[in-house]
Amino acid sequence: MFYRFIRQVARIIVFILNSNARYEGKERLPEGNYVLVGPHRTWWDPIYFALAGTPKEFGFMAKEELFKNPILRWILIHSHAFPVKRDNPGPSVIKTPVKMLKNTNRSLIMFPSGTRHSAELKGGAALISKMAKVPIVPAVYQGPVKFSQLLLKKRVTIRFGEPIDVSDIAKMDRAGIEEVEKRMTAAFKQLDQEINPDFHYVPEKKEK
Repeated sequence: MFYRFIRQVARIIVFILNSNARYEGKERLPEGNYVLVGPHRTWWDPIYFALAGTPKEFGFMAKEELFKNPILRWILIHSHAFPVKRDNPGPSVIKTPVKMLKNTNRSLIMFPSGTRHSAELKGGAALISKMAKVPIVPAVYQGPVKFSQLLLKKRVTIRFGEPIDVSDIAKMDRAGIEEVEKRMTAAFKQLDQEINPDFHYVPEKKEK
């Protein structure tokens, strides 16, 4: 109930900030649960991904430090977020989302690169998908990477790709994970091309 409420609040806030959003490829989304993955380009693209995937509800990974504040902790937990240690993730980073995907009607939003300033993919999404026996759905965000540009109503586009089936990969060893990463990378590139063939992602510069 709280998730639906906070999603509606987010929808209103996002519309006020930038009403120029387009969600493409929703017909490609599976009926059941899935792992929604994309390159992490802004701090607000998880919000757009969750809104674009409506009515599906999603779980999220969030850094453990955010859960130290009791009020924020309550909000995060009731928004289906769960804590992850960045420096030492541990088995729960895999077990918790796998359990969620198997036992609830919630899917998972993940950014395999783990950071807005990295293109390197990690194997967590592949392993979670394999263990939970759900497909990976690639998606990309194209739009402003600076908050000031978002306020100028520049176009935001979220596009979903065809689900990636990993059932043909017998073992998620290094070779298996590399194959899934290759498929995800190819899917991201294809989606970017479908939206805008001239697109080139330029990260927002970090302040020194």
